[in-house]
Amino acid sequence: MDSAAPGVAAATGWERAIEPGGADARLVAESVEAARMADRVEIPASLAPQLAAALPASGIEALYSHQLEALEAAAVGNAIVTSGTASGKSLCFNLPVLDELVRNDGRRALYLYPTKALAQDQARKLSALGLPQLSHAIYDGDTPRDDRPQIRRRSNLILTNPDMLHVGILPHHKNWGDFLAGLGWVVVDEAHTYRGVFGSHVANVLRRLRRVTGLYGASPRFILASATIANPVELAERLVGEPFRLVDSDGAPRARRRIGLWNPPVIDPKSMTRRSVLSEAAELLADLVGEGVRTICFLRSRRGIELIQRFTRMRLEELGRPQLAERIAPYRAGYTPQQRREIEARLAGGELLAVVATDALELGIDIGELDAAICVTFPGTVASLRQMWGRAGRRSEGLALYIAGEDALDQFFCRHPEEFLERPVEAAILDHENERIQLAHLLAAAYEVPLSDADAEVFGERWRERADTLVAIGELRRGRDERYLPRGPRFPAGDISLRSASPDSVAIVERGSGELLGAVEAERAFTTVHPGAVYLHLGRSYEVRELDIEARRAVVDRFDGDWYTQPKKETEVYIERIVAKRDDPVGGGMGIELFFGEVSVTEQVMAFQRKRLSDHQVIDRVGLDLPETNFPTQALWYVLGDELVGPASLPPEVLLGALHATEHGQIAVLPLLAMCDRWDIGGLSTNVHFQTGRPTIFIYDGHPGGVGIARRGFELFERLVADAAKLIGECPCADGCPSCVQSPKCGNLNEPLHKQGALELMTGMLARAGSTEKISEQTADSERQP
Repeated sequence: MDSAAPGVAAATGWERAIEPGGADARLVAESVEAARMADRVEIPASLAPQLAAALPASGIEALYSHQLEALEAAAVGNAIVTSGTASGKSLCFNLPVLDELVRNDGRRALYLYPTKALAQDQARKLSALGLPQLSHAIYDGDTPRDDRPQIRRRSNLILTNPDMLHVGILPHHKNWGDFLAGLGWVVVDEAHTYRGVFGSHVANVLRRLRRVTGLYGASPRFILASATIANPVELAERLVGEPFRLVDSDGAPRARRRIGLWNPPVIDPKSMTRRSVLSEAAELLADLVGEGVRTICFLRSRRGIELIQRFTRMRLEELGRPQLAERIAPYRAGYTPQQRREIEARLAGGELLAVVATDALELGIDIGELDAAICVTFPGTVASLRQMWGRAGRRSEGLALYIAGEDALDQFFCRHPEEFLERPVEAAILDHENERIQLAHLLAAAYEVPLSDADAEVFGERWRERADTLVAIGELRRGRDERYLPRGPRFPAGDISLRSASPDSVAIVERGSGELLGAVEAERAFTTVHPGAVYLHLGRSYEVRELDIEARRAVVDRFDGDWYTQPKKETEVYIERIVAKRDDPVGGGMGIELFFGEVSVTEQVMAFQRKRLSDHQVIDRVGLDLPETNFPTQALWYVLGDELVGPASLPPEVLLGALHATEHGQIAVLPLLAMCDRWDIGGLSTNVHFQTGRPTIFIYDGHPGGVGIARRGFELFERLVADAAKLIGECPCADGCPSCVQSPKCGNLNEPLHKQGALELMTGMLARAGSTEKISEQTADSERQP
C-alpha cells in the first residue's frame, strides 16, 4: 500500500478541468501535500496464532507503526487513536479486541458507531477475516425482533449505535446479563462526532454503561478512534469519565495531494452577490468527469446535492456526452439501505465516475479509490473538511477542492487562504454535567440500578444535588438505605432524545404524509417553527402551516419557493452567576472586563421577514403574536471601558451598530475554535446593559444549560477577537454584507450594523500585540481589491 506514482492521465485531466479557474482568478489559492512513505512493522509474534494467520489471508502482510502502538497502548489501559483518513484505524481497535476474543471464549465486545452504514461496513470487514472464534452481529433498529434473543445469547461482538445502547440495551440489561458479565472491550468509532448536545448525551450513556457492567462484575476497557481534533484526550475522558492514553502518530502512506480554494465570481459588485455555488460546483464536476477523473462532491444540503447532480447531467448533455451523465449518482439520507449499498458498490467497483453526497460519506465507509474530492461550502469544521478531502488520492495523486459560498466563514477563508490551509483543527466540546441533560440520564440510570454514593465517581460530584431535585419534583424517591429509586414502572429512557438538550420539545410533522420529521427544543421552537417559517430538515425545505403550542406540534408542508424566512425577536440576558473573570483579556490596558458564567436568556419573536434566496432582498414583514420563552445557558460577556467607547472614541450613533457588528463577527468565527455551527450560538449587544451599566456584548450557547461552546470562546478570547477582526477587515464590501457582519440568524434583522465601527473597536482591543498595524494593512488591501 505504499504511495504509487501519480497517474499522469488523471493529473492532466485535473489540470484541464481546473485551468479556467486559474485563468479568471476563481482558483484563489493552491497548495500541495507531499507524499509520505509507509512506516511498516512486522505483525507481532505475541498475537493469538489464529488471528496472526487470518491477517495475511485477508491481505494484511504487515502493520503500520501506529497500529502496533495502539495495540501496545490498549494492553495497559484505555486508548484514543487519531490519525488521517484511510490510515487503518479499524485495525487499531480490532487487533486488541479480536486477540482477546480468540483467546477467551467468555469475553465479549461492544462496538458503537454513529451511523448504521458504518456498522454495516465494519461487519463486512470482520467477516472477511474468517475467524471461526468470532461471532459478530449488528443489533440496531433494523434488526428483526425474532433475531434479537439469539444475537444476545450467541454473539461475542455486537455492533450497534448509542441510541440503541441508550434505549434498547441498558434499560433491559437483565436480558443482557451474560453478555455484560463478559464485556471486556467497548469501542467508540468516529468519536469526534460525539460533541455538543449529542456528545453530552452520549457521555451520560457511556457512564450508564459503566454502572451497569459494574453490576455484573465487569470493567471493560475503552478504545476510541477519531479524526484529528485539537483535544482528543480531553474528549475521550469527558465521554467516558476515565483516563486515556493518546496514539496520534500515523504510519500509513499518503499520496501527493493538490489542494485548491475556489471562489465563484462576483456578479453584482454593489451587493457582493456571487454566482450560484451549485452552478459553479456542477460545472466543475462536469469538467472533471469529462476528463475521466473519479470524483466525490460533498454538500450538506440534501436538496443541494440533487440540484448539483441535475445541473451536472445537463452540462454533460450540452457538451454532447450524455453517456457520462449516467455515471453520476447522488447519495444522501432518505434513501433505503439497499439503495445506499448499491451506490457504494457501484462507486467502489468503478461503474460510477462521480457521486454527489451529503456528509453521510464523510465517515469511514470504504468506497474505493477516488481521484478528486470537492467540498461545496464550508462543512462546519476544518476537521470535517480534511476528512472529506482525505477521500481523494489515497494511493495515487489526488485533487482536493473547496468551493466557497457567500457565508462569512467561506469568504474569510478565501481572503486568508494561507492561514486556512495551515489552520489547526478545532476542539470537540461537550458537557456531560449540563443540568437538563444529566437530570434526564440520572432518572434513566436510577431505573437501571438505584443511585448510590458510588455514583459520584461516574456522574460527578453534583449527582446527589440533582438526584435530590428529582426527588423534589416527584420523579425519584429515597429508600431506607439512602439509595435513590424510581417512582413506579415508567420507562424514562424512552423520553430522552439524544439530539436535544431539553426534555420539552415540539414535534415537526409533515401534513400530507403524517411523517414525523424530527423535533426542536421548546425554547427554540418560536424562532425556528413559528407560523410561516421556512424550515430546513436534512437539506429539504418545508413551510410551517400551524404551530400548536399546547399539543407541542408544528405542521409543515413541502416547500419549493424562492425565499427564506428570518425571525425578528427581542432578547434579554440576565446574569445569574459569574464563574470566571479576566481583566484586560487582550492586553493594551483598554479597560475590558471579560466574564464567563451562567445566564438566563429571554426571547420573544415579534415578526418575521421573507427574503429572496437570489439576492437576500426583503419581500415583506409579517407580525406574530407569540409568548416569551426563557432558558438557562452558559455565556461569555465582556464590558467595555471608556478607552474604547468613551467620549473620545466611537460616537453614540455609531456605538450600537459597532457593538452589533462585532458580536456578529465573533459569532461567525467561534466555530473555528469549537466544533459547532453558528446556529448553536446566540448573542446580544447593548450600549448599556441593566446589570453591568456599561456597553456589553454577550455570546451564549443556544442550547439550554450550555454545552461548552461559550467557555471555549472565553478561554481563547484573543483568537476570537483577532479572527473576527480579520473577517471584517478583509471583506471588500463598503458597509457590511453576508460575507462579514450580516447574519442569517440575527433577531434584529441585521439592524443596526456599523462595519467600520466594529473594525475600529476590535483594532483598539488588539492594540498591544501590534495587531493595529496588521489589521490596518488588511483593511487597506481589501479596499484595493476589485
